[in-house]
Amino acid sequence: MCHPVPEEKTLVETEDMSAFPFILPKEKPNRPLSAAMERNYNAYLAPRPEDNELYSQFKYTQLKGLDYNGGDGTISRRDPSKVIFANGKYYVWYTHRKTIVSPIGGRNADKATDEIPTTDWDLADIYYATSEDGFTWEEQGVAVPRPPKPNVGWRSVTTTDILFYKGKYYLYYQGFMEASGKRGDDCPVAVSYAEDPDGPWTPHNEIVIPNGAAGEWDQYSIHDPHPFVYNDKIYLYYKSDFDGDPRLIRMQGLATADDPLGPFTKHPLNPVINSGHETSLFPFKGGMAAMVTRDGSEHHTIQYAPDGVNFEIASIVSLLPNAAGAYIPDAFANTDDGRGITWGISHFTNATTWENNHSILTRFDCDLSLDIDDPDMKRHNEHYKPDFYYKQALNQKQLERIKKMNDEQ
Repeated sequence: MCHPVPEEKTLVETEDMSAFPFILPKEKPNRPLSAAMERNYNAYLAPRPEDNELYSQFKYTQLKGLDYNGGDGTISRRDPSKVIFANGKYYVWYTHRKTIVSPIGGRNADKATDEIPTTDWDLADIYYATSEDGFTWEEQGVAVPRPPKPNVGWRSVTTTDILFYKGKYYLYYQGFMEASGKRGDDCPVAVSYAEDPDGPWTPHNEIVIPNGAAGEWDQYSIHDPHPFVYNDKIYLYYKSDFDGDPRLIRMQGLATADDPLGPFTKHPLNPVINSGHETSLFPFKGGMAAMVTRDGSEHHTIQYAPDGVNFEIASIVSLLPNAAGAYIPDAFANTDDGRGITWGISHFTNATTWENNHSILTRFDCDLSLDIDDPDMKRHNEHYKPDFYYKQALNQKQLERIKKMNDEQ
């Protein structure tokens, strides 16, 4: 008597198994799963980091061509814009401080003058540099100088980012009207525009995105303007510092406009990202991806929002670039097929001692791209030398606490 051969079931179709399979299914299996395994399939783009297009390591290369006056703290470059390619070369804009002394600190703001800065970003202008290869850069000079009083940014113009829209270039930036440390960080967004990335730049001389009303999360600061062309509009992401109990919380919001000069409308769901020290995003597939650094409950993650608003964690990473300004060829393409990024410019803010405090620009490379496949960028079992860990040393207060606990035993 012949018996029919039972239909073979795949792992994905199997509903009851005594143990999870040895070969990790690429698709979520149809079986009861722990919360951890549910996340492994639901939260991330792939169950293995190696297959996750929004997972990467980050590699860093020292830039050539930029002088820092021997690291004495009188020259600083920080907070780079997105990198763009125009006129046959790469362009980047950044906060540039050149002062007679290094910063004296926000707590000493009462001693600040028109020549003495309080913070690394005080008394700064927006400079730009160009490069043929992304490694060696030539500084071209001032793009947007501090305007005369009482225009927005007379004290300092910083933290700029670039937009290209309908044949014109727009630089958005924070405009300080007071030294940092005197609530000078409570500054709005301003903009200048030009026909060419080499300028000349014409200041709009109006606030583009105002601070929120009293009691709102962004009542004091609108920082790190970060514009894209997306969904047929200008999408401008920004961060704000708020709460302050006991330390400020940093989260990120979104404002949109039909015209680069506004008016901008803040999104009703703001904040749209609950963590991160700076805004660093890029178009990815049909949505937006964000590199979320340093601050908040979800720091050290890369997140993704299919609609550019509702972000979820896509991967957990290490050594994320600070203030990353990525090279994003489709940043202004209004694309619904974002290809991701492979490199950019970021900064280090602790280049020397606090007495000579200044920041330096650096290059980072990664594989957050749909167009390359770099297995070395997907490794996730990093090993650091002991010196790397010993640099994360206990401070004096912690050593004294431990000594007291030992003495009381």
